Amino acid sequence: MIVIGGAMRSAEDYLPLARALAKELTVHVVDRRGRGASGPQGTAYGIEKECEDIAAVQAQTEATRIFGHSYGGLAVLEAAKRLPELAQVAVYEPGVFVSNSMPTRWIPSYEQLLAAGDTRGAFACFVRGSGHAPRVLELMPLAYARVVLRIAIRAEQWQRMEPLLAANLAEHREVARLEGTISSYAAVTAHVLLLRGSRSPASSARAIQALAEVIPSSTASRPRIACTRSASP
Repeated sequence: MIVIGGAMRSAEDYLPLARALAKELTVHVVDRRGRGASGPQGTAYGIEKECEDIAAVQAQTEATRIFGHSYGGLAVLEAAKRLPELAQVAVYEPGVFVSNSMPTRWIPSYEQLLAAGDTRGAFACFVRGSGHAPRVLELMPLAYARVVLRIAIRAEQWQRMEPLLAANLAEHREVARLEGTISSYAAVTAHVLLLRGSRSPASSARAIQALAEVIPSSTASRPRIACTRSASP
């Protein structure tokens, strides 16, 4: 199985998952462009580059199973449209833009703060505007949110996250660019397991439901709840 991580994450974050899966499978955890052991995203970065990288890993490993989280889930779904070799796909809260499910109004301010070298402020801007923060944090002034997040995030965790802020910007621009393209996932021939958490926001549920309606062979699931669509008996 290939494991593709999300925005603000590197391969290191998925090692516990990989170790659990390794009891049954050979697991390949990928550091996507712009993080960990991989090179920079590059000036021509786009979701197409992520698909090329996934195709290269698949060709090298001959893996037929793949898992993607968040933005990595988006990359996996895009790759699955192009790679029939991927027979089984699992995505956890994939970064698919459906009916304002992925707010992007924070991007201009985030970019400005990042350009000014205010990485803590940029991160607070992202967390407040991403649609996944607690309501109290969303309403909090940026200066206060910066302090709260500085206290909440351990120093070693911040050291891993801070270098990913620029990549996070480029990746969320791709999310916004792909708005309205959900019908294209009808081209996915793999069986797709669509996952979300029991405490996920309603926007995640909308995205999962929309994908389940489009992908010919898919299962949408969360703890204690599951529904299945299949192209064949």
